[in-house]
This record gives sequence, C-alpha cells and structure tokens, in this order.
Amino acid sequence: MPDEGFKPDEGHAPPEGESQAVISVHDSIDAIAEADWNACAGEANPFVSHQFLKALEESGSVEARAGWLPQHLVLTVGGAVAGCVPMYLKGHSQGEYVFDHGWAHAYERAGGRYYPKLQVSVPFTPVTGPRLLVRAGLDRADIAALLIAGMGQVAERHGVASLHVTFPEKWEWEAMGTAGWLQRTGQQYHWENKGYASFDEFLGELSSRKRKAIRKERREAAQSGVALEVVTGGDLKTRHWDAFYRFYRNTSDRKWGDPYLTRPFFDLLGERLADKVALVFGTREGEPVCGALNLIGRDALYGRNWGCAGHFRFLHFEACYYQAIDFAIARGLGRVEAGAQGQHKVQRGYLPVHTYSAHLIRDPALRRAIDRFLVEEREAVDWEIEAIADQASPFKQTGG
Repeated sequence: MPDEGFKPDEGHAPPEGESQAVISVHDSIDAIAEADWNACAGEANPFVSHQFLKALEESGSVEARAGWLPQHLVLTVGGAVAGCVPMYLKGHSQGEYVFDHGWAHAYERAGGRYYPKLQVSVPFTPVTGPRLLVRAGLDRADIAALLIAGMGQVAERHGVASLHVTFPEKWEWEAMGTAGWLQRTGQQYHWENKGYASFDEFLGELSSRKRKAIRKERREAAQSGVALEVVTGGDLKTRHWDAFYRFYRNTSDRKWGDPYLTRPFFDLLGERLADKVALVFGTREGEPVCGALNLIGRDALYGRNWGCAGHFRFLHFEACYYQAIDFAIARGLGRVEAGAQGQHKVQRGYLPVHTYSAHLIRDPALRRAIDRFLVEEREAVDWEIEAIADQASPFKQTGG
C-alpha cells in the first residue's frame, strides 16, 4: 500500500505552469502502473524497466525477508506520474557492489545504528543506468530536483542514518552533488565499439602481442569441444534456464554462498524480456556445460552472470568477453559492459571507466568522516584509471 503522499520540501516547486507535486511511496512495483513506470524509465536500459523489477519481486528474489523491502518513490504533478525512483529499505549491504561495510562497522562501533538504510538501485545489478526516472517531455532538471528532495524526505520519515544511490548516470550524480549529497566514484571495464565491421577489425587495433594472445585464447577455447551459441527471444526455452540456473548456483556456492536470484526469476525474465536476453549457451557432446547471461540495451550489451560445469581452458573469456564483442558488433551496439571488477579484462580490450554513487548521510559526524575518505578515494580512482589507460592498454600506441 502507498503512504498517504506528501509534498516535496518547500523551495522545490513543480515545473512552471504545472499544478501541485506529490510524492508517494509504494511497497511493491505492482502498485505502480507498468505504462506509467516505463514512460519514466524509457527503453534504453532494461534493468530499470517495470518488467525486470517486477520479476525480481514476483520471484521472491527481492522481498522483505531477503532484506530488500521495496519503497518505490513516485512523483505526480497535477495527478499524472512525472517521475519514479526504484528504492528499497535494507537491513544489510549485500547485493549492491558499492561497498559501505566499513562505514557501517565504524558507525556502529561509535554507538550509531546504520541499518536499516535506504538504497536506490537495481538489486544485484552493478550496471550504470537511470535512477531518477523522468517522464519524456518534462524538464529533466526540474523533475530530478523534486525527486531528490522527495528521497531526502523519505529518509527523514523513516529515521534512517543514510540513503545511497548506486550506479546512477553521471548527470544524476552531479545533480545530487549539487543538492549536497556526498559523491563517490568507482571503476568498471567496458569495451567500446568504434564502428568495427568484424572481430578481426577490432583485433587490428591491438598491439601485436595482445592480438596474438587473444587469438590463442579463442583457438584453445574452440578446441575444448564446447559448442557455443547465443540464444535470445523465442528460442529461449525452459531447458536453457534449468541448465543456466545450475551453473549460476554452482558459481554462487563457490563465491558467495546463497545465490541472490531464485529459479522462478529466470522463467519470468524469459517470459517478459526474452528479446532483451542474449544467453551464451555452451554444450559438449549434447550436454549443457556453461552459460553467460547478457541483457541487451538500446546501445549496450550488459554482461551479468556466468556459470560452468567443469574447467575448460579460456572458455570463460570466450563466452563472457569475446562472444559479447561479436554480438555487439553484429547488432551495432556501442559498447559491452562486462560487470563489476576484473582488471584481467583490460588485456582483452575492456578499458576502465568511472562509475558513480551518491550518499545522503544524515548524521553530521558520520558525514564528515565519510566526506574526508571520499576525497582521497576519488583521487585514487582517477589515478588508477589514468594509469591503466596509459600503461596497460592493449591498443596500439599512437605512432606505433
């Protein structure tokens, strides 16, 4: 059920010529009409779509018992939905990929209560995308200001110590910084499509040594006897999801313990967003042995989950990185975002880029301590990205 609704803080008026702005908070994405939500989310990024977020909730992957209580924020202006924010009340810091465990421990050692906290994100998804969802045709800056003010008021009403927005777009990060939120940066590794007609044309941009290494990896992966195909749309069947979930469970059990995503989530993903799925699926002698799950955006391929039943030399690089590049070139997509972490991606053509997060810290003492830390961390991230791009890039040097 939504709350009773409230006006944004004084000083944040609705766009000129519009009537009263009202913020409401909903504990289920289903309480918000799909058409209204998607009119704000747009079509560029599938992770913020109503269908994806509903699949997380309906499958039980996201729910209060898992430590993710939906608190989706909706802004109406003159009775019409003008903006939305995917938001959750959380009792832990897992499944976020922007780590604040140290902040929590320090605050609790000092006698504070860090949890619950508010989290604006797509659960379990380290993918940059819109977080301040603004209906097309409205003034983006005006609506964003109202949404930012509304988020702050929700934090105050809940009495939480902090509210975190992870993997927003840069303009959103800047708007929250202007509003006084703390700003944090991180890094990921993305492959950029410079209009390549083929994988070989991409390889031609690399240094001779890196080019030979990739060709060797692809050749040895092919010699493993694993046949790879990219399955999407109506070709996705229950058997694909059954096998992929086994692989996903194997990876989760080895690395993190309990998996975040439930088996029904993948069925719902296939039912509602099949055309946005590119599943690299591997078989050997007719038996499924590996899978790499990607989602397709308007101008990007987003690599998400990988799993394998056994060890096959270089198969991970082939299925997750090189097949993704092949697919992006064939579809004319501008980039491949290969997920969190992994400096080993650099030598395979994925270069470092900034990621962003913004943090509303309501306790003044905690805010001061985090602010000092973030100044140094941002400098370190800038230095590392520049150093990797200059010293470890696999691409040919100018004039070389």
